[in-house]
Amino acid sequence: MIESAVTLLMERGAAGVSIDAVLARSGAPRGSVYHHFPGGRDEILLTAGRAAAAQVGKRIAAATDPRAALDRLFTFWTRLLAANDHRVVCPVVAMAVNPRADFPEAEDLVRETFAEWRRGIAAALGGDDDLASFILAALEGAIILSRAERSPRPLLVARDRVLALLPA
Repeated sequence: MIESAVTLLMERGAAGVSIDAVLARSGAPRGSVYHHFPGGRDEILLTAGRAAAAQVGKRIAAATDPRAALDRLFTFWTRLLAANDHRVVCPVVAMAVNPRADFPEAEDLVRETFAEWRRGIAAALGGDDDLASFILAALEGAIILSRAERSPRPLLVARDRVLALLPA
């Protein structure tokens, strides 16, 4: 169910993740949602957001060579968008757009996730937080532009420009 919720989040945004949509996508019985997620839709969204954040966070944390790690991260998103006809975005961005005023936990998750990713990138870069912020903004912006243009070009250009900033 979590994988289905993450996919729906990437495709439709937070507003498109409903219990019915998760059940339809996952094929799980209705009772299992209420058993595993007694908090309903909000709990599903938070769990999906955390799962997606952890997946990307692991990729960042595993970086031993920042240049290779960033190349792999941009390549991961380029391939993921291509495999989904450029109809997906980063699930954390999907949660950040149009936040609900009555769901501050989602805003907290988004803020904490981006901070964690930025710290991970900065650590790989020897502590350069400003460059890490720029790289994260370039990556997330390129993901959005690639979806909008239905083209890998924004991600490829952003990757090349980011890598050009790093020592060889």
